[in-house]
Amino acid sequence: MKTTYVVYEKKDSIGRLTIQHPPMNTLCDEMVSELDRLLSTMENDGDLKALVITGAGDRAFMAGADIGELKQRNFKLGRSQTKRRQDVYNRISHLQVPTVAAVNGYALGAGLELALCCSIRVASEKAKFGAPEINLGIIPGDGATQRLPRIVGLGRAMHLVLTAEIINAADALQYGLVTKVFPSGDLEAESQNLAKTLAKRAPLALMYAKDALNNAFDMSLSAGLTMESYLHALACASGDKNEGVAAFLEKREPVFRGE
Repeated sequence: MKTTYVVYEKKDSIGRLTIQHPPMNTLCDEMVSELDRLLSTMENDGDLKALVITGAGDRAFMAGADIGELKQRNFKLGRSQTKRRQDVYNRISHLQVPTVAAVNGYALGAGLELALCCSIRVASEKAKFGAPEINLGIIPGDGATQRLPRIVGLGRAMHLVLTAEIINAADALQYGLVTKVFPSGDLEAESQNLAKTLAKRAPLALMYAKDALNNAFDMSLSAGLTMESYLHALACASGDKNEGVAAFLEKREPVFRGE
């Protein structure tokens, strides 16, 4: 599939999606269309086991939306474009495989929101995070007001969105926005190693765990526990469970097949 703003590669069942819109990898409408098409490929790829998302170069993961396009946005366009981007970001969030955001530089606005869609976020020591939309007289439109408080808590989300403060990787780690910070030169290898670790896990168990965790804030505790119990039972009925238990008892590495 020919693309201009997004590069997708897959090797050994691990996908790598690179945002490529120099100089700061800003989100544009055509990039959204490319992501939409690539997601259809990934959603139907039974061999895909993990996905890493990162930005090209060392300056930015994604430094927000294209200001030229934003300048043209009125109420009608604001509603339609944010709905379209939210739909694409939701598909990333709901991919059956785990996703890793490898934040290599600025993750601002739409870039922060893209990272928030991922299962796990890791960063280089030079990464910066923020939701600066308030400075432009608008508010986030691609999910930050909903996903950010679920990850860092309402108080910190309020602070970041209302002040438009940009935080560094160390603060992001303290906030729980990312789980690990690496030297800049190590991020690519470390994110790939993390994806390899995830790819070795039982695919059905990963899918069920993601489903339960993604729904944790949308259900009552009672409903969530019921869902967890059901998904746990489904996992217990799988061949992967039999393989996992047998491998543990036999002191060997399991070979999961997603069955």
